[in-house]
Amino acid sequence: MLRYTLSRLLTFLPTFFGVTLISFAFIRVLPGDPIIVMAGERGMTDERYQEMVVKLGFDKPVLQQYWEYLTGVLQGDLGESFVTKKPVWDEFFALFPATMELAACAMVFAILLGLPAGVIAAVNRGKFFDRALMSSALIGYSMPIFWWALLLIIVFSGNLGWTPVSGRIDLLYYFDDVTGFMLIDSILSGQEGAFKSAVRHLILPTIVLGTIPLAVIARQTRSAMLEVLGEDYIRTAKAKGMTPTRINGLHALRNALIPVVTVIGLSVGTLLAGAILTETIFSWPGIGKWMVDSIFRRDYPVVQGGLLMIAVIVMIVNLSVDMLYGVINPKIRKR
Repeated sequence: MLRYTLSRLLTFLPTFFGVTLISFAFIRVLPGDPIIVMAGERGMTDERYQEMVVKLGFDKPVLQQYWEYLTGVLQGDLGESFVTKKPVWDEFFALFPATMELAACAMVFAILLGLPAGVIAAVNRGKFFDRALMSSALIGYSMPIFWWALLLIIVFSGNLGWTPVSGRIDLLYYFDDVTGFMLIDSILSGQEGAFKSAVRHLILPTIVLGTIPLAVIARQTRSAMLEVLGEDYIRTAKAKGMTPTRINGLHALRNALIPVVTVIGLSVGTLLAGAILTETIFSWPGIGKWMVDSIFRRDYPVVQGGLLMIAVIVMIVNLSVDMLYGVINPKIRKR
């Protein structure tokens, strides 16, 4: 198990340095000058422009700029925003709880519906439930996020008026930001109706962001279950007279979880990528919207730092998933 863990940790280094290079190059290949963008309609004199070029370090060779960025990252310094003049670290961790709350709710939504759907489809292979559930999963996976979000807004917010269109909570409520997680802070505030308002604001973004992971988890669960249900020990369990619930829940699902857990771990990247569109559409004040705004403003440090932090989070989650293999499958512990 130790060798297995060390081998996974060693993959961090090349991936980390690759991400720093990609994040550095990504924003620079986009058209637009960050200095001109910051100047806006006011314009800027040539002298002032040259001063800004030197101040921001754009007069240095690109390789030197990358080296300074990399050494700063290794020292724990992601730089300072061109626009707000605040450290990227501070802005990231101030907004990350909002994205984390949305992503966690979306993942719970996807797992709670995806796992049972996959099991039911596998047990009823070729029957009505199997076709209906897998067709729904295919539709959910294929729908563009922006189209799905706008459709839900039109139906449930516009026509029915059941859910809010944007934000995290109604403007009627105001309280201290203790944890950054609105569901928790609304409870701690003690204000009547605050928690209910926070939940109502979460419903549509959660459904939109969790639809694709739900579809992937359902299809993967079905595939893994079908493979396991054909094994000899399942037939032996049936011959011993075990109930279908015990066979499917204890024996089949447990052994089918490894590929499902892998998909769940990989879905974290999907959630963080999908959060960019979801947060923009629902005006959700999280990392996704922050990144989009920074790209439009050509705020190099924010885009570089945000991409790097998201990549590191995905790598950590994938490493955690690999470690879970040892819990689910004891054979891996001996490696």
